Amino acid sequence: MEFIEKYKNIFTQAYSNYAGYLWNEVSNPHWGNYFYWLIGVSLFFFLLEVVIPWRKKQATFRKDFWLDGFYMFFNFFLFSLIIYNAASDVVVNLFNDAIMSISGGFDLQLFNPMNRLPMWAILLIGFVVRDFVQWNIHRLLHSTSWLWQFHKVHHSVEEMGFAAHLRYHWMENVVYRSLEYIPLALLGIGLYDFFVIHIFTLAWGHYNHSNISVSGYLTGGIIGALIGLILAFNLADVYLFIGFTSPLSKLLIVAISIAGGSLLLGPLMKKIFNSPEMHIWHHAYEVPDDRPSGMNYGLTLALWDYLFGTAYIPHNGREIKLGFPGLEEFPENFVQQNVYGFGKKGAK
Repeated sequence: MEFIEKYKNIFTQAYSNYAGYLWNEVSNPHWGNYFYWLIGVSLFFFLLEVVIPWRKKQATFRKDFWLDGFYMFFNFFLFSLIIYNAASDVVVNLFNDAIMSISGGFDLQLFNPMNRLPMWAILLIGFVVRDFVQWNIHRLLHSTSWLWQFHKVHHSVEEMGFAAHLRYHWMENVVYRSLEYIPLALLGIGLYDFFVIHIFTLAWGHYNHSNISVSGYLTGGIIGALIGLILAFNLADVYLFIGFTSPLSKLLIVAISIAGGSLLLGPLMKKIFNSPEMHIWHHAYEVPDDRPSGMNYGLTLALWDYLFGTAYIPHNGREIKLGFPGLEEFPENFVQQNVYGFGKKGAK
């Protein structure tokens, strides 16, 4: 009885805590605010689509633009409030309690060797591990027939744009978060603890789906800038090495990192990271006969697709038809799309 009461309290408290958190995000703008970062990142890519569109004939407010805008906020915030947050808190506590029970009281978080690493290393490992897990989950969504029914919502996009990034069935949240949690928890990496990872992957996901095409030298410079900021503000050893810690030295570190990132990573960026030119083929209406489950599964990193032979860019795919066979009969409104996959119709 005490066990049930404990998790009942966790469940109800999670709703209250997340509702308070969400209201604080909306009413209290600050640099660590997910709500306004989502708005800011979205506006940035919207402006790029207006100024340098890749598909110049595509309307600025493309088909389903406003539907995808609603999906962004629903999947990024509202879904957690309505369904996921309380259930995930219960699962997290059950998992941690199970580890302690099986191990005789071993505290995974307290004794995890990751705790001794510098923050930049934890962020890097967390990002790479999470992206690899997500790459595998994405393949699963395409290769498992009942999961594909849910994933069809994301592939129902007919005109690509930044907001299509977060257009997906709510069941994908359940699948991704459930399968992500265990490997990351074993490493001592929390799914929601690392703001930098979340904002970076949000921005790169918007980029992959956006109606723009930019040089790898530019995106390499952006990666260099991020590395430079981490070095400039988090590594005391760098300051000792260069001998001074003035604001000018921090700017110098960032400038060198931008130049290095552009020159060194530029030629390799579209092999390492996903891009609109690569991801457009993932959304192709027609897939090759030898790739019935699709291709280009990478979310942020393209590296996995090149390593495991699932990369596919036969030519410039700027004008290819998007979607999947049967799209003409697929539901077009939010409610019908989010009940799709259940029952006889979705199970076909």
